[in-house]
Amino acid sequence: MVDAVLTDPDSPFVVRALTRDASSRAAKEMAARGVEVVEADLDSEISLVQAFAGAHGVFVVTDFWSPLTPEQEAVRPRTIREFEQATNAARAAKAAGVSHVVWSTLEDTRPHFERTGDAVPRAMGGYTAPHFDVKASADAVFAELQVPTTFLRLPFFYETVFLGMGPVRNERGELILSIPIADRKMTVIGAQDIGRTVHRIFKAADDWIGETVSIAAEHVTGAELAAMLSAAIGEKVTYQPFSWPEFRGLDVPHAIAVSNGLQFLAERSEDTEIRDIELTHNLNPELESYEAWIGRHGAALRALNA
Repeated sequence: MVDAVLTDPDSPFVVRALTRDASSRAAKEMAARGVEVVEADLDSEISLVQAFAGAHGVFVVTDFWSPLTPEQEAVRPRTIREFEQATNAARAAKAAGVSHVVWSTLEDTRPHFERTGDAVPRAMGGYTAPHFDVKASADAVFAELQVPTTFLRLPFFYETVFLGMGPVRNERGELILSIPIADRKMTVIGAQDIGRTVHRIFKAADDWIGETVSIAAEHVTGAELAAMLSAAIGEKVTYQPFSWPEFRGLDVPHAIAVSNGLQFLAERSEDTEIRDIELTHNLNPELESYEAWIGRHGAALRALNA
């Protein structure tokens, strides 16, 4: 989002970045680029009201996956934490008189699994995909407070190939891609394109306030992604997906939640209500394809899989 504003000579906006620590390296780098850096914390409504003061628009993003110790999780589960953070942001935006909020939300996955009759295991207090479901529950807070909001639903990021969703070597030294989407498609977009798309939404606020906008650059199958990775790495990557039950049984953090989220998006990938590629291209005609993005990151992918 910051890059999108700073690199657009026609942008009517200046950027204010919120951080919990203005002395951090990342905050100092932002400030060096001419960004106004303000300390605030999603756990503190008062700090958000102060940080939002005078702002035309706010892009609200909560982080369900931020690290918590077992002790912290026991006192305040991450599901409650995320809902409270979204509530704080909504209340602060209302109090500060913000003209336009873009709230990064997701669908409630539970009705989908109830319709399909797939009794997927539940996680974190009865959710099917808590990182989806809690955000969806918070939508009502923005609506009830009458905060002028665009509800933005995102797909998986291109960057997940560096975050545990990329190929790994098996015992024979072969590169295997095991994303559990079967023969379905995965909806994806790059982080930079999210920023550019959100910037366009802010620039045309009257068109998007009160709307739900579900974006994606493209849909890719596991086999297509493996072929792109093969070309970039210079070595064959084979797609051998885990089944959803297999992935849920892995000894990895939040396996049930992640698998259920992937299954939800894969099973509904052809539904434009879920992620509308045409709409996204209209909002952001400069969208970068996944193939081009992977090609640009070929050296890093080769190093990661050396």
